[in-house]
Amino acid sequence: MTDIGARARFKKLALSAAAVLAIGLCYAAFVGITGLSVPCVFRLITKLKCPGCGMTTVCLSLLRLDFSAAWRANPAIVALSPLGAVVAADMAARYVKTGTRRPDGFCNAAMIFMSAVLLIFGAIRNFI
Repeated sequence: MTDIGARARFKKLALSAAAVLAIGLCYAAFVGITGLSVPCVFRLITKLKCPGCGMTTVCLSLLRLDFSAAWRANPAIVALSPLGAVVAADMAARYVKTGTRRPDGFCNAAMIFMSAVLLIFGAIRNFI
């Protein structure tokens, strides 16, 4: 692909990332001001915590650089975040360079690993 194509893909990716970040920061401000957040539908129905329960607390704690509160809210998400960031960066770089959105072998394996860890964590946090 031409350099112009890579620049256009980078711009599109950067704008998308900025939009997601802006929405996240607006949601964090809303939660901080009102104390209201989106409830976990899985928990409302089953009374069990899903593997992602605590994500709002994790994100708000990390914004305050309170790593211990983030860990208490959901240690699996905090522990897997560095690997998730590597996967996201790898896929973003590949998209900018080649235009492909398909994950490679490393990203597939990492996503399967993270999914398995979260499923096991979800079972352990509710039943053990």
